[in-house]
Order: sequence, then structure tokens, then C-alpha cells
Amino acid sequence: MAAQIISFRCTLRSRTGQLISSSVSRDVLTDVPGQEGPLPGLARKLVDLKEGELREIIVPAQDAYGYYDPEKLITIPRHDDARAPLHIGDTVSVVDRDGVAGNYRVARILGDAIELDGNHPLAGQDLAFEIEAFEVRDATAEEIEESRNTPEKTGLH
Repeated sequence: MAAQIISFRCTLRSRTGQLISSSVSRDVLTDVPGQEGPLPGLARKLVDLKEGELREIIVPAQDAYGYYDPEKLITIPRHDDARAPLHIGDTVSVVDRDGVAGNYRVARILGDAIELDGNHPLAGQDLAFEIEAFEVRDATAEEIEESRNTPEKTGLH
């Protein structure tokens, strides 16, 4: 099957049924050889989705955002001269010793230090998607090439 562009409505819940998000008109590019986005388990289960079809898809943690990794917790000194006060849940960009930037969430504020979490907020969770496709079409060569050239290689437009 050729790569497809699927436009869909999506409701995302935890395995326990807690609503995480709901969105409309998300376009996803499926089945691009040699490319996996951040949710390969979801992309694989969208193959052969038909226009008008409603599909419930369970994506286990390892095929979603991975397992929670305690090694991705870091503690950095808190600076009083910060431009804006930080709050738990804020996202900050941190450059490591090798000059590589990464996004972290503020997990805890510990007086003179801040604990940051580099895990995705949904890491360690099995995810339950309810997908309703309202448009399905073959991807153009340009769309496939564009998806290969995006830095995140998400397969999403």
C-alpha cells in the first residue's frame, strides 16, 4: 500500500479512560519506508483506514512515547536572576555539556535547585485512540519528500 494522508478526528484517553486530548483535522502521513515518527505504533495501525471509518487503537507505552526513564530527571541550580519565574509543568530548554539542546518540564522546585524531567508527559502510558477518518488519499511524492526533510520526522503536517 502506498503512503497515505489521513485527516481525522481523534480522542486520546489513558488506558483507564481519562481524557487526555481531543482534536479535529489532524493530517498524518502513513507508511513511509525507512521513517518512523514519534508514534510508530499508531501509524502502523492507521494503514488501510477507510474514509468514514471509526477505529479504536490501543498503543502500548513502548510503541508510543516509550517507558518512563528516571535517568531523564536532572537537577540544576536555581538562579534568582531568571527572566521569568518558573512553575511546575513549565517547559524549558536546556543545553547539555555537548551543546545539545533538549526540552524539559519543571518537575519540582527545590529551594536552590530545580528538578527537570526530560521524559515526554505521556511516557510510560498505554494510550487509547479513537480515530474517525474523514479524508483518506494517497500522498504525493512532494508530501513524502517533505516529511523526510522535517527535523522531527514526525510524518505529520
